[in-house]
Amino acid sequence: MKKWMAYSKIHELRQKGFTIAAIARKVGLSRNTVYQHLSKSPKEFSEWLLNLSNRAKKLDQYHDLILEWLKEHPDLTGAQVHDWLKENYEGFTIGESTVRNYVAELRERYSIPKALNVREYQVVEEMPMGKQAQVDFGEVIVQRKDGGRQKLWFIAFVLSHSRYKYTEWLDRPFTTRDVIRCHEAAFHYYGGRPEELVYDQDHLISVSENAGDIILTKEFQAYQQMRKFSIYLCRKSDPETKGKIENVVKYVKYNFSKNRVYSSLEIWNEQSLKWLSRTGNYNVHNTTKKRPFEVHALEKQHLQKVSTEFSFENNYKFSITRNIRKDNVISYLSNRYSVPAGTYRSKRSNIAYLDITDENKLNIRLTPDGEIIATHTLAEGKGQLLLDKNHKRKRSTKLAEWEVEIRKNFNNQDQINEFLSALRERYPRHMGDQLTILWNLIQQEGDLVNQALNVVLDYKLTSANDFRDIVYSLKIEDRNNPAPIQQQESPYSHINASTRKIESYIEILKGGHSA
Repeated sequence: MKKWMAYSKIHELRQKGFTIAAIARKVGLSRNTVYQHLSKSPKEFSEWLLNLSNRAKKLDQYHDLILEWLKEHPDLTGAQVHDWLKENYEGFTIGESTVRNYVAELRERYSIPKALNVREYQVVEEMPMGKQAQVDFGEVIVQRKDGGRQKLWFIAFVLSHSRYKYTEWLDRPFTTRDVIRCHEAAFHYYGGRPEELVYDQDHLISVSENAGDIILTKEFQAYQQMRKFSIYLCRKSDPETKGKIENVVKYVKYNFSKNRVYSSLEIWNEQSLKWLSRTGNYNVHNTTKKRPFEVHALEKQHLQKVSTEFSFENNYKFSITRNIRKDNVISYLSNRYSVPAGTYRSKRSNIAYLDITDENKLNIRLTPDGEIIATHTLAEGKGQLLLDKNHKRKRSTKLAEWEVEIRKNFNNQDQINEFLSALRERYPRHMGDQLTILWNLIQQEGDLVNQALNVVLDYKLTSANDFRDIVYSLKIEDRNNPAPIQQQESPYSHINASTRKIESYIEILKGGHSA
């Protein structure tokens, strides 16, 4: 039946003057098949179909087995049937597309429709005013004025009751600090904050949801505790939970940004705000049949007031993480920046913490609050390598001379000689990298290296990486256990004050009460 319908459609389109390529697109067949159908008369096509149905097929020998599988598992796919045949018959070589077509014919012949697991939906009650907002991210590629292409990222907010929207755009991926700043802008735009915010399990906001216990990123948790709104994280692969914001993201993409020409980020954000006022929050909503800006005028009274301003400096430690590659560089915004040779450690955590200064400098640390191990000026453009010459291995300096310089920084020469000898024995080919790590530690944590050396030798550790771990451990221990403050003796400590018995105070209090 399907083949007859395709045959009739092809001849009908040809009579109307359609090209072979256009007919092939419309009926979903190849051009060769269209040519074959056009060359046959109705009688020839009928005979061809009859021969086709009577022709023996490669898979006929598996007919009963496949039919049994389909009856037992109506949701079985052609790809699964192909895999099961290969599993049960060694040397099975028939192609997957042939198996899929055969399975489709059996379904039609024996009336075995494919069972689909359809998710059941129900109407969700409307949220009360001021109760909830939903948040999500999106990205688009648009045309620039110069003819090039520009990728843009945006964050979108929508109040669940009024459907009042807010968006903000960046020409780079969002960081946690950007997300917090945009939350503040959205609350200002709304005139307050809702009780609850709904998110995807985004890495900028949450680390994980452990059996219902939400684990937020350190930065966002500090912000959430300061603003005191509750958080609802959607389950993975469950976009329906935040369907309102999903629709907003599509609306922004296909109504605002599609076919719009990009000139600058500032102008683009201005156009976005005007679009919200003109269209996004003005047009009648399909579900509520109301204009979002009119409903928001009422909902605004139910939002929690945000009177104080959030201080990034006092409440937020800005950090971006990147992996350190084995060639001792990190990647940031499509450029590579060097770190000291030997920073990368095999089979260890190689995470670097980045922050950007107001002077457009990129600082790199090994811990969020650690010492800066590298500083670079942010590169313009993409694909550049910014290499600090001091980060290179000191090939021009003989290792023996370098060891002499390192020894000068240790009090116990026997101990440092013992440790260096162990390094030479264990890392004969990587001694330069080991000495680089030691040298950097001396420059950064010189007051702890002697103490660390004692610990390293006590535990019989023979690696500069282990030495570095001990130094950082001692630093944290010193920070958590500050030395007690020595109090000076008071010049009046030799004077003994007179004391009264407790009964005296009771008598005084009785007299005061009776008065």
